[in-house]
Amino acid sequence: MLKTEQETTVFSDEGDDTLGGRLSMARDAAGISLESLASQLGVRQETMLAWESDRAEPQPSVLVKMAAMFGVSPAWLMTGAGDGPGEDSDERALEAVKIELSRLRSAHQEIGRLIETTTRQIERLDHQIRLRNVSKDVAH
Repeated sequence: MLKTEQETTVFSDEGDDTLGGRLSMARDAAGISLESLASQLGVRQETMLAWESDRAEPQPSVLVKMAAMFGVSPAWLMTGAGDGPGEDSDERALEAVKIELSRLRSAHQEIGRLIETTTRQIERLDHQIRLRNVSKDVAH
């Protein structure tokens, strides 16, 4: 796991005008999930998110590895100059968005299940409290 990260603060209106924006765009264009990339690089997802949001920067050797994985030049990742995502990136980006939508739907279903479980727990606890209060009233 990589531990050396240089903290940076970069503000930009254009997402691909920063290293983080280009990392995110290239990853999406390559159809690689954040989880998969983090796993392949041996870093935590939080580290990837920090890189993509320009809160930290990966080491140069990691940038070169990511460039190869994304099919872009390292110079493009670092500066925006050079070879970026290819022409077929629209198809890859579409596939990446479809995958993300599928994940969101799964998460939505899981949240619905958790809401139902929590609702049943509340109802059960509420019922127990009411029974306890009725028992106390009867005893007095």
